[in-house]
Amino acid sequence: MNEITKLEDLMRQMPQVELETTHYFARGLYGRAVARKAGTLIVGKVHKQEHFYIVTKGKVQIEDQVYEAGTVLISQPGTKRAVLALEDSICMTVHHTFRKNLEKLEHDLVVEDPKALYGVGNTLKELPCPS
Repeated sequence: MNEITKLEDLMRQMPQVELETTHYFARGLYGRAVARKAGTLIVGKVHKQEHFYIVTKGKVQIEDQVYEAGTVLISQPGTKRAVLALEDSICMTVHHTFRKNLEKLEHDLVVEDPKALYGVGNTLKELPCPS
């Protein structure tokens, strides 16, 4: 994870993109679908629980592996990954929870990261103006 953390530190200095995120709720399940344009690199947050990671559209690269639409991965707790969209893509995570409040839900599912540029629900935080 050290290399990913270094990459993330470099990425914080670059312009950020708004991430089109759609939230889905079903009994005991929460799904988060994140659309990204080809060429977009995303470093995700560390998750606390095992969950599904599904490529629902396009093609992405995670480390040295390429995954196409239809791929389902099981992500383990503590996982932090860098995902490069090789095509316009949508990836979705599916979590077990009965919560529907995004702030409480994210507190339960994601390790807090004070340096994160994205807040609850993948909203881009207000960035300080450079001096």
